Amino acid sequence: MRLRRRPVVAGATTCSVGRLGVVALLDASGPFFRPREEVLLGATEADWRRARRVDPGAFGADGEWLLDFRCFAVRRPGGQVTLIDAGVGPEGSPASGWAPVPGNLPRRLAAAGIDPLDVDLVVLTHLHGDHLGWSVLPSGVPMFGNARYAVQRVEITALRDNGDEVIEPRVLQPLRRTGQLQVIDGRTRLFGGAAEGIVAVPTPGHTPGHQSVLVEAGRRRVVVTGDVAVHAVQLVNPDVAYHYESDPDTARRTRRTLLAQARRKRTLLATSHLTEPFVRGRLPRQGIASPR
Repeated sequence: MRLRRRPVVAGATTCSVGRLGVVALLDASGPFFRPREEVLLGATEADWRRARRVDPGAFGADGEWLLDFRCFAVRRPGGQVTLIDAGVGPEGSPASGWAPVPGNLPRRLAAAGIDPLDVDLVVLTHLHGDHLGWSVLPSGVPMFGNARYAVQRVEITALRDNGDEVIEPRVLQPLRRTGQLQVIDGRTRLFGGAAEGIVAVPTPGHTPGHQSVLVEAGRRRVVVTGDVAVHAVQLVNPDVAYHYESDPDTARRTRRTLLAQARRKRTLLATSHLTEPFVRGRLPRQGIASPR
């Protein structure tokens, strides 16, 4: 499968999937607050070497992990837009305690010619602060006033069960008040039909209700992976665990399944935290390579 990639603006890269355009929007970049080998567990030296070939920009000095915080917009026929994840957000957002806020998503959208009012669907892969920061502004007003916000029911239930005191009042309650929260269960077609569309796909492990998003048109496919793999080392060796996964065994199985399907169906992976937004799925022992 050959997908066209071209720069759009600084911080944005796009590829075409049939009539659908997938735009990678860089909200923020910065070092993680812990060294990579403290939080990415079980990687061998060979794994790290292969990962460096896949995503050299992630490797800072002295074990520093450099990562991006990226959202994806899908332009649909008719001018409507689906936004997948909502970045780190402004000052005072839920991720402010550790992520590089303020993010740049509003400026990236404007530079790409996307009006927030054209966004009629926001898909949150999961309810971590660095993936929902621009969903609801600090004033309590949803940033995307014409959009429904799709979240897996399992994710909302797990958040409540874990005693959350931040995301529920600051994000979910405002969306409920405006009638914009769309609770979905399992695999859900969000737009289009079998020939062309956008599908939410459960990919649990990082969180209980984590979901990825499949953008497909005929035999062309892009999967926005969310946090199924947060670093390239998990692509070259999907058994490498991430310290902050809620269920490492489930996350490992999910990664293996996603990579196997991507390899079999020649799917491009759209990544949230790699410094390369689009990478191809290959056999783990062979690593993966960016499309050229």
